[in-house]
Amino acid sequence: MEVILLERVEKLGQMGQVVKVKPGFARNYLLPQKKALRASKANLELFEKQRATLEAQNLERRKDATFVAQKMEGVSVVITRQAGETGVLYGSVSSRDIADALEAAGYKTGRQQVAIDQPIKTLGLFKVRIVLHPEVSVSVTVNVARTQEEAELQAQRGGMVTAADLLEEEEAEETTEGTEGEAEEA
Repeated sequence: MEVILLERVEKLGQMGQVVKVKPGFARNYLLPQKKALRASKANLELFEKQRATLEAQNLERRKDATFVAQKMEGVSVVITRQAGETGVLYGSVSSRDIADALEAAGYKTGRQQVAIDQPIKTLGLFKVRIVLHPEVSVSVTVNVARTQEEAELQAQRGGMVTAADLLEEEEAEETTEGTEGEAEEA
């Protein structure tokens, strides 16, 4: 099936291109989302009449998305989840979880804007792409941890913190407290 793209679609084409796609993709995604029109003579004429308007709207949306992307650059969100001792989550972190965390941090994003490349099923720091516009995306750091304290520790170390790391840190704190107590007595 041939369609005319009304906006840039990743891995498919630019605005105004006539591309050949599978009928299901066109019928279930491109046409209902108003990202494309069926490629017919009447629709080609209609698109050419509206082209200037569509390009102006696209330029305005891209400008707004670029402004938001500059604000979101370097943002990190914390998501707390239950996990086993090895760091494997009891479930996974979804795009909805990330969108909710970003909204709590003050950034309005929808779950369809969150592009997770691989499922997040362990504790740690993950780079997730947020697609603000078909031509503008920004990378956000998602910190998945059991507790807020563990999240801070992961952010400092730059990676996942295991139960053994937490035990080592507690022991180190106890020994420093013990040496401080001995120093005060002397």
